[in-house]
Amino acid sequence: MVLTFLRFALLIVLAGVAVIVVKSGVYPQDHQWLAWVLVAGIMAIGAITILLDVLIPRKPLEIISSVYFGLIVGLFLSYVAGLALTPVFESLQTDEQVRNVVQLIVSAVLCYTCISFLFQTKDDFRFIIPYVEFTKEVRGRRPYVLDTSVIIDGRIADLVETNLFDSRLVMPRFVLTELQAIADSADRTKRARGRRGLDILNRLRNNPDVDFTIWDRDLPEFSGQSVDLKLITLAKHLEARLVTNDYNLNKVARVHGVRVININDLANALKPRFLPGEQIQVRLVRPGEEEQQGVGYLDDGTMVVVEDGREYVGRTVVLNVTSVLQTSAGRMVFGRYDRTVEHHNQDAREDRFARS
Repeated sequence: MVLTFLRFALLIVLAGVAVIVVKSGVYPQDHQWLAWVLVAGIMAIGAITILLDVLIPRKPLEIISSVYFGLIVGLFLSYVAGLALTPVFESLQTDEQVRNVVQLIVSAVLCYTCISFLFQTKDDFRFIIPYVEFTKEVRGRRPYVLDTSVIIDGRIADLVETNLFDSRLVMPRFVLTELQAIADSADRTKRARGRRGLDILNRLRNNPDVDFTIWDRDLPEFSGQSVDLKLITLAKHLEARLVTNDYNLNKVARVHGVRVININDLANALKPRFLPGEQIQVRLVRPGEEEQQGVGYLDDGTMVVVEDGREYVGRTVVLNVTSVLQTSAGRMVFGRYDRTVEHHNQDAREDRFARS
């Protein structure tokens, strides 16, 4: 609605300018048709401007900033160059028209040079309005660059909700394109994986607590590179950490000096130390809340709840692990007292007593 009003206002202003130009009599009075040509030309400029605005809805801020500030810097340098050339023109007694032509040429060259310089360096630096200063593309802590495998895996969405990732998550546009290609695959399995990845991506984008952004820009180094090498190049460019489940990408990234976070390695580090069926030894220090339960603690503070262990409080017993409960509050191990071990120990004591 606001854009429609703005475009309509532009057409009204240009129509007013056309009327002023016609009334000013800048054209020969015996050529009235020139008035209509001027009006049509001015309105055509407005129509073309609005058409370009509609056809290019997404206007990258860094490109607009490069053009805008390039013009400002270029015009300022042109003004300074004009002041510097004035004594030269006066000493050579140069004609006024020649001065104007030289000034226009210098202005055009300087404006072009400034815009070209800013545009070519937009991937390394950008202008931030209204501070008008160069700043790094990603500020704050080192960001995380996500690849296709970690999005399809889906566990990244659960991990970010635990505040484990304390910086920006960066999703490159070429990874999103690859994910869309997988979602459109003719293979049913690939299509399901791709759609799952898109669902995870939407979950990350819609989470207000997650600083998530899609990297839309291309680096000159991307030319002719595979997706994996593009990810490594982008991670080095942003000084970011690469989050992936791809074993080969993990190895290659480490060779290039890029820090990698592998979700599978993280899961292995967090898996329980004890598995059901294993035997552990623990000293029971107090009765449990339920009948016949005894409670002990491992060296790292993990609570161990032993069924049929109440009568052995104050003793060190061997138990069979039945389950492990992992919560945000910590880990608890549940087990059952192994009477066979106690009977074996008792038989051994009786044998030693008989021999003595």
